[in-house]
Amino acid sequence: MIQIENEAQFREIISSEKPTVVKFYTTWCPDCKRLNTYIDDIVANHSEYDWYDVNGEDVPAVTEEYQVMGVPSLLVFQNGQKIAHLHSKYAKTRPEVEEFLETRQSRV
Repeated sequence: MIQIENEAQFREIISSEKPTVVKFYTTWCPDCKRLNTYIDDIVANHSEYDWYDVNGEDVPAVTEEYQVMGVPSLLVFQNGQKIAHLHSKYAKTRPEVEEFLETRQSRV
């Protein structure tokens, strides 16, 4: 995944016509560390998306705007619009993440 460093970069990335997944995380989050153990395989299996991650604490205005209330969270954007959001409560296991993406894939 490519790291997003700031809000301006975030805004440019989400404006893509190709669906884009942005993983919100923090450095202190144990569930984020667990997600990192299997996310590379998921990314490899879902090339229909561009993949990025961002430390939510680095972009607090974005985190608030898109209602990222917990981490990890996966948000899907297309043409600058949020089209899906896997909230942290449901992003704790590989099957949860894969089910979310499979459901989204039928719409991509």
